[in-house]
Amino acid sequence: MALKLSNATLGDIGATIAVPHYDRTELTAGILHIGVGNFHRAHQAVYLDALFNTGRDHGWAIVGAGIMESDEAMRATLAAQDYLTTVVEQEADRSIARVTGPMIDFIPPADRGALIDRLADPEIRIVSLTITEGGYFINPATGVFDPGIPAIAGDAAEPGAPKTVFGILVAGLKRRREEGTVPFTVMSCDNIPHNGIVTRNAVVGLAALSDQNLADWIAAEVAFPNAMVDRITPATGERERTITRETFGIDDAAPVFCEDFKQWVLEDNFTCGRPALEEVGVQFVPDVTPFEIMKIRILNGGHAVIGYPAGLMGIHFVHEAMTDDLVLAFLRKVEREEIVPIVPPVPDTDLADYYALIERRFANPKIGDTARRLCLDGSNRQPKFIVPSIADNLRAGRGVSGLALESALWCRYCFGTTDSGAAIAPNDPIWDRLTEQAKCARNDPDAWLEMTDIYGDVAAAPAFREAFAYWLGALWANGTHRTLEAYLAEPVRASG
Repeated sequence: MALKLSNATLGDIGATIAVPHYDRTELTAGILHIGVGNFHRAHQAVYLDALFNTGRDHGWAIVGAGIMESDEAMRATLAAQDYLTTVVEQEADRSIARVTGPMIDFIPPADRGALIDRLADPEIRIVSLTITEGGYFINPATGVFDPGIPAIAGDAAEPGAPKTVFGILVAGLKRRREEGTVPFTVMSCDNIPHNGIVTRNAVVGLAALSDQNLADWIAAEVAFPNAMVDRITPATGERERTITRETFGIDDAAPVFCEDFKQWVLEDNFTCGRPALEEVGVQFVPDVTPFEIMKIRILNGGHAVIGYPAGLMGIHFVHEAMTDDLVLAFLRKVEREEIVPIVPPVPDTDLADYYALIERRFANPKIGDTARRLCLDGSNRQPKFIVPSIADNLRAGRGVSGLALESALWCRYCFGTTDSGAAIAPNDPIWDRLTEQAKCARNDPDAWLEMTDIYGDVAAAPAFREAFAYWLGALWANGTHRTLEAYLAEPVRASG
């Protein structure tokens, strides 16, 4: 019979599964994390759990927080199991479960006052973030913070009653400044390029709309380290809960399944201290830029390359897409010819080896990652994961046929039906807009590229426009399968 996950059952669970061997009652808060989802619990929380197990830095425990109504469900679930999480690391030949326990509290999302009070608490020295790409309030085409977005304008008009994550950060920092408390570090754990810089621009930019002196103080005193974070972590469903219960004997309402691989590259720039994460594998570097470009373009861009053809051909799981000869060959050709060659050098890293690792990770049959998840939120992901590679190839005079086909596949996906005619459920915050543009683009491909807030200057590049129009026409005339065959039949281009 499965044991309900809680502090009271840890001893029994520990007879067969690794559990924290530090005293959780002695942990004290040091980090407040906003955005407690699966990725955070499979990544940052796992690193901290490992560090605490060495006997070090027990003053850096996590307090969870969220600002969305949906975050309350996660808070309630974790509170009911004493903020413990079962993490199941899966590779093709093995599955290993452990229970992690670095979180000690979770502030109710509806209680903004309690959240700001905790941000002002000197005990909190790092505020970390895992939010969606669209939650950074940046113009997709320029990557620059957009103060005109209504939610930001609302926080600027009423800074004492913030509703966005950045408004809450500004309010917390304002309190610390008024009370003479050293400011916390703001540490982004997201796939946004230059995530520390983007976060800094958002926080400082929002503060400046209502209090320039506060904005200047934040700019001068608060650290915003850039980071590259990586671990494939699918959503949790009944499949994962059942495996946790039946295979590992743990009744966990929200287990996390992930691959064995994880990586965290972080700039060593902190306002008032940090845990010794280098002891458990975090790589501290002076400049994270080469690492984040490598990961965002090769891994996240690769996800987009396989996600849309898989979605259109009715392939459910990512590992199934990787066994489809056409999808795998499409990924390899686009990566080899248009993505990897324009990724700048990365210290102590062979990019060909890195791509080979990515391919093996995508093919992991145990993860259960879905093509639909890879297709999620394209309006925010394409400008970060795909469009920069198109722009760099165009600047270098290189071909963009494969990336144009990826864009055409995204457009065709947003039309809202698969090749077989099955409906595709809404899968983007602006799905209605995308669907309307995709319908127009069926007869006028330029209609899709009118979304310059997504494509920026590449929308006007003749080489890209022509290739996009060609491939979108082919998709509608011949379907995804035959269109991929046609692309793969193109001559191999030099990698430069």
